[in-house]
Amino acid sequence: QVQLVESGGGLVQAGGSLRLSCVASISRFSINVMGWHRQAPGKQRELVARIASGGTTVYADSVKGRFTISRDNAKNTVTVTLQMNSLKPEDTAVYYCNAVVSSLGTSYWGQGTQVTVSS
Repeated sequence: QVQLVESGGGLVQAGGSLRLSCVASISRFSINVMGWHRQAPGKQRELVARIASGGTTVYADSVKGRFTISRDNAKNTVTVTLQMNSLKPEDTAVYYCNAVVSSLGTSYWGQGTQVTVSS
């Protein structure tokens, strides 16, 4: 079982910055991909950014150049951080951390954290 604990988020003015962190407590499983998704009211959940165990990153076009995802692998935890700069009102959403464990053929989700960008 993988537990994800998210932190960060909040209210910021347009042009500001926020940092989201997610700590995954891993047991004997290896997390292959960790990432952040977001869901705005009335919209589907969408990928924001993800990072593989080898460091390969993928970003949504809408956040390229503004967001940076990074990953730190410790002995029993994996931490993924999303640095969000130059925030826009359209970045307002609930952001969810996600961890994919290929050996189990499943993924895990955090509880979500609200990001609100005011204009």
